[in-house]
Amino acid sequence: MAVSIKQTSDVAAVITVSVKAADYQPQVEKELKSYQKRANIPGFRPGHAPLGLIKKQVGTSIKVEEINRAVVGALFGYIEEQKLDVLGSPIPVENEPEYDFATQEDFEFSYDVALAPKIDVKLTKKDKLTYYRIEATKQMEDDQIQRMLTNAGKQVDADSVEENDVVYGRMVELEAGEPKQGGIEAEKALILPRYTTDEAQKAKLLGAKVGDTLTLEPYALYGGNEAEVATLLSIDKEAVPALAGVSFSYQIHRISRREAAELNEAFFVEAFGEASEIRTEEALRQNIRESFAEQFATESDYKFIRDLRALLVEKAGKVAYDEALLKRIFLARNKDAKVEDLDRDMPKILEDITFDRIKGQMLEAAGVKIEEEDVQKFALIVAKNQFAMYGMTSVPDEVLANYAQSMLKEDRSRENIIDRVADSKLAAIAKEKVAVTEKAVSPEEFNALMSEGANA
Repeated sequence: MAVSIKQTSDVAAVITVSVKAADYQPQVEKELKSYQKRANIPGFRPGHAPLGLIKKQVGTSIKVEEINRAVVGALFGYIEEQKLDVLGSPIPVENEPEYDFATQEDFEFSYDVALAPKIDVKLTKKDKLTYYRIEATKQMEDDQIQRMLTNAGKQVDADSVEENDVVYGRMVELEAGEPKQGGIEAEKALILPRYTTDEAQKAKLLGAKVGDTLTLEPYALYGGNEAEVATLLSIDKEAVPALAGVSFSYQIHRISRREAAELNEAFFVEAFGEASEIRTEEALRQNIRESFAEQFATESDYKFIRDLRALLVEKAGKVAYDEALLKRIFLARNKDAKVEDLDRDMPKILEDITFDRIKGQMLEAAGVKIEEEDVQKFALIVAKNQFAMYGMTSVPDEVLANYAQSMLKEDRSRENIIDRVADSKLAAIAKEKVAVTEKAVSPEEFNALMSEGANA
């Protein structure tokens, strides 16, 4: 089998694979005999149909399969052997001649290949970047402590409704102010005021007492959200639209409130365990500050990587690509993609390719590889940060490990984590090469910086 290449530009080439009968026929014969042994054809004992009949029935399809297998193997083998740096997968040239596989024996298949452009970017101390270190505010510490105390608290009965309570009662559909004959009745209607969306309806709930009977509109209470209204009234979602403007009576049977725990020894033991040295408010605040610092570090790193990316892409300048070929490759791989969307997104796609190329070159030049241990460690950081967002700062190691493993089992999530590990290693390399100024900012200031970058 002969393979040749013709470079059509600095960033494109055509690879041609020439196939003769000797390249595929032995495997075709082998597959035909294997099929013969499995074939169950009427009029013949299983596995004893004549080979000539087998060839007549499936010979061409097996021939096509073996030619395709031989060509693909030769194509990618050539790319690997020649160490060609390609973007995407090879794609058949346009207007490829049609062959009669039943009668022809020799074939020639040509493929367009997008070649990666050469990008030479160097970082020096003349390049300047800022690393924004986010510092938690005193209010954030206070809020976190309150969340932890609330989570460690207990449910108690209350006399009147407040924003964060859970209200239990009986809800009955009304007609002309009276219970509707055959109307909807929900004996165990549960309402959480903080999740309601209509302020006028919520105002009726707040301050109401056990035993009070209110007039509410469930549809308005949840802004027409079919799932919420259906759950409240224990009805099918399909029945919800008809309840727009319909009033219900709501008799409050019980009000449940989460009573926060006290900041005492019992709380510290429950939150951090017997072995922990955290037994004072200041020690707790220090723990929270450290937790915030760890959580914010990933955001600071993300901002740094984003700024580093912009710097690298700018230093790369205008990079030549065969855009038409890349579009064909992308559309061939993504059957549902639309040409107009691809035209719109192409500048961003090319920028992504440029950054990925530079990143790969810098990591390779530094001898950096992504090890499984790196991926596992970063997955644990992501898991810990996600729990911390909900005020859970003392999650057992086993729980964190299980959550991290569940993320890594999802292909897209795993790819994202691997990419973030690569970014973090790139950031470490860049920090040694450029002039970095560290600046402390509040979360609000940091969010403003991120918004400015997003809108740029």
